[in-house]
Amino acid sequence: MSFEFIKTEINEVILVKPKVFEDKRGFLFESYKKSEFYNNGIKENFIQDNHSKSSIHVLRGLHYQKKPYAQGKLVRCVKGKVYDVAVDIRKNSKTFGKWVGEILSEENKNMLYIPSGFAHGFLTLSDTAELMYKTTCEYSPQCDRGILWSDNDININWSEVCPNLKPILSEKDKVQPELKDIKDEDLL
Repeated sequence: MSFEFIKTEINEVILVKPKVFEDKRGFLFESYKKSEFYNNGIKENFIQDNHSKSSIHVLRGLHYQKKPYAQGKLVRCVKGKVYDVAVDIRKNSKTFGKWVGEILSEENKNMLYIPSGFAHGFLTLSDTAELMYKTTCEYSPQCDRGILWSDNDININWSEVCPNLKPILSEKDKVQPELKDIKDEDLL
């Protein structure tokens, strides 16, 4: 097997650890193999790839798309280091409003699978970081939504990985609503 699939505290969010073959020349690993992902419960059809670059202390998120363009994501940090977070926004879920976070870096080469029904965000912990991620739906500006990164009810512990954080946010991310203020039709 080329991967280890580890369920997080929210079972549907899965940490994926690839088997890395490394020697003095460099390294090689499979970053995606449909059959192994499928056999381990990730049966998504990924149809779009995204690549983002961020500076230290940039916090992006918490983002999601509402139906019918809700996106599942497979996130990987190819340069630098980030704290990657998924928040359950499925109204009828027993873990609604709960979150999980994982360190993703170019060193550990881990990936985080985030199914649709979750908001996603990350904090850059290195001078720069580049993320590549696959999505299950194409980007839809009409379905693009977000939740305030500092929502007190969700209470993501960003300071655990970055004490005294003063995040750099987009104008859009500064004014996102809290989860309790989002209309039911905008949740998943």
